[in-house]
Amino acid sequence: MDELTEYDVLIIGGAMVGGSLALGLLDSGLRVAIIDATRPEERLASSAGERAIALSQGSVQLLDRLGLWAAIGSRAAAIKRIHISDRGHFGKARLSAEKEGVKALGYVATAHTIEMAIHNRLQKAGVELFCPAELIAIEAGSNGAEITVSREGKKQKFRCQLVVGADGGQSTVRQLNHIEQEIREYHQTVVSVVVRPGINGKETAYERFTSSGPLAFLPIEGGLYSVVWTMDGADVEEIMALPDERFLERLQECFGYKLGKLELAGKRGAFPLCLVRAKEMLAPRALLIGNASHQIHPVGGQGFNLGLRDAAQLAEQLLAASEEGRDLGDEAVLRKYSELREKDHKAVIEATDGLVRLFSSDFGPLALARNVGLVAMDHLPVTKSAISRFAMGLSGRMPRLQTRQGEKV
Repeated sequence: MDELTEYDVLIIGGAMVGGSLALGLLDSGLRVAIIDATRPEERLASSAGERAIALSQGSVQLLDRLGLWAAIGSRAAAIKRIHISDRGHFGKARLSAEKEGVKALGYVATAHTIEMAIHNRLQKAGVELFCPAELIAIEAGSNGAEITVSREGKKQKFRCQLVVGADGGQSTVRQLNHIEQEIREYHQTVVSVVVRPGINGKETAYERFTSSGPLAFLPIEGGLYSVVWTMDGADVEEIMALPDERFLERLQECFGYKLGKLELAGKRGAFPLCLVRAKEMLAPRALLIGNASHQIHPVGGQGFNLGLRDAAQLAEQLLAASEEGRDLGDEAVLRKYSELREKDHKAVIEATDGLVRLFSSDFGPLALARNVGLVAMDHLPVTKSAISRFAMGLSGRMPRLQTRQGEKV
């Protein structure tokens, strides 16, 4: 007979979003475990760990409540200013932390830095991790869910009230629950690379819109910049094949010399872009969070911030349900989470998707309208403040997270 281990919440996927959820449930009395197909050390050593992650002010607050910000903030670069421009046109807008009365509009840290902080905190807290373990079956019933994983060549069974899918874009939790995805192809690819600027960037992030897609320069640790260059899929093969010197020439042609002459400080990478959204966030005794639920365009750097708010909102829901003595997998509990997150998901997805469509066209009247809009935004304090609050992740309701000391945000 298969061994059956019981928990209240099983989190499938222990990366940044899944790990954050587990930390949000610490000291709650709930029995929580993480099941992950990839060893933490393998993920930390992969090239994906070099990705620059933009962190909004709202995310910093949440990470601080999780006991993570001290470790992350010591290796994060502050964004004091954001410069937005439209290549070949007159429109420009500038956002400033000083004018918003905050220390920074946001921060940038590598995925490695964030994951290492989460991993260390999980270990210190003694959160159980079953890894590597591959989810192969879910059976939901009125009294709980039973899942089966393959671990070291053997099957192991678990029972819980709720299964949380935090297992990324190819989520097994989503697939086993037969939840379909809505996919919108952008026919664009992101080329990412780290560069060393010729002059001090003074903690300024740049978002430059071009006819083929946005080009972002994000300050990172050590005075370097992480470049996220979106282009038409047809151009990528040529760009990636260029020798370093010629690649830098093309990048400078597109971005300009606001940061002086650029030097390569890392290897180039490329990945295709599309908007992906699960048609449902919930299934019987299961929920999807983070990239398992939504994958968005990197313009504006909202991806992880949105996923972190998923984790915080779900932690808030589960803690409240637990205090009321409710079944954590009850449909009413899951439906309330879904309704609360829907507005945030819709706002961020529509904003990022709209920006891509608005700024990827050189149609004359549209180009004129968007540049007039940028100039107006730059000169209207109320509008600029609203945009700044959106960029800082403070424009909507912030989920509460209870700390070990009982404080809430």
